[in-house]
Amino acid sequence: MLKASVIIAFYNNVKSLEMILTALNNQYENNFEVIIADDGSTNENVNKVRALAESYKFNIYHVWHEDKGFRKNKILNQAILMSTNDYLIFIDGDCIPQDNFVSDHLNQAEPNTCLNGRRADLSPGVSDKIRESVHTEPNRLFKSYRSAILCDYLMGKGKNIEKGFRITKPAISNFLNRKNKGLVGCNFSAHKSDLLNINGFDERYEAPGIGEDSDIDYRLRLSGVNVKNVFFMANQIHLYHIELPRSSVNEALFDQVRQEKIAYTQYGIQKD
Repeated sequence: MLKASVIIAFYNNVKSLEMILTALNNQYENNFEVIIADDGSTNENVNKVRALAESYKFNIYHVWHEDKGFRKNKILNQAILMSTNDYLIFIDGDCIPQDNFVSDHLNQAEPNTCLNGRRADLSPGVSDKIRESVHTEPNRLFKSYRSAILCDYLMGKGKNIEKGFRITKPAISNFLNRKNKGLVGCNFSAHKSDLLNINGFDERYEAPGIGEDSDIDYRLRLSGVNVKNVFFMANQIHLYHIELPRSSVNEALFDQVRQEKIAYTQYGIQKD
């Protein structure tokens, strides 16, 4: 039976992390471990994370490095090395998985295939309500706040809200997933062997965007891995925050990668 390592990209946001872990604790599938890929949180928050690790039924591992700016790809590579299972699911530390998140990734997994999920981006108002709530089950947030979320959506607030609905009927699902779409770093999964084959994430990307999704998408495809959409499944909701600025340096680097057309990066996983 396929087992997963859920890798959470994390930086200082302990409250959201606790919601994620509680949601994972109540999944329909429990065949997984969790690895927190910590891109340099403070000592105070590191201690809080390690205390949290004793509260859940799955194994939790914490990998950390010093804060030297945005080095998400580097810590994700270290999390890959730490993982003990053959299938890896990647999420961000502000995205709360819903009931069937892990089971959908595992049930839809195929050989030589990467799964491409999405998220429902909540409005600032609903996000604040969720952060203040202490009673709602985190893995049922979309269901619990459906009316407020849809009201905001009709008023032009939030985006991709439709991706919060779970649709599994094959004919409808196939239609909704028919288009070729690029990966997003907050919701995708792949076989560990396929990621090791391209030497993981390129650590030269030291700003948000492109490096943790477009680049890995491009090099996986170049190596012969298929990308399969699982939109309207593996649901997660994204709590609103101000987006970090994107970098033209990342764009230039990605242009270089596409010109070279080499799937394996020399600047990937570093084995100490």
